Amino acid sequence: MSRNYVILDASDVASIDFDQVLETSASTLRYSLDGSQTFVKYEGNKPRFLYGKTAYTYSEILTILDGPEWTPTE
Repeated sequence: MSRNYVILDASDVASIDFDQVLETSASTLRYSLDGSQTFVKYEGNKPRFLYGKTAYTYSEILTILDGPEWTPTE
């Protein structure tokens, strides 16, 4: 079963149902460098609270997370 990833605004963290994603709590989320976004991962069917949000594959999310919004430049 493949994993999918969804980027969320930090303001949406309160709406995350941690029983339906692979993260365990808000404190385990990774945030963008400016703190405005985070992401969750899930397996199987997309959780209802994520409907309307874009799902990314592993390779797609790696490309996004390698960008300047998520990874500090040296």
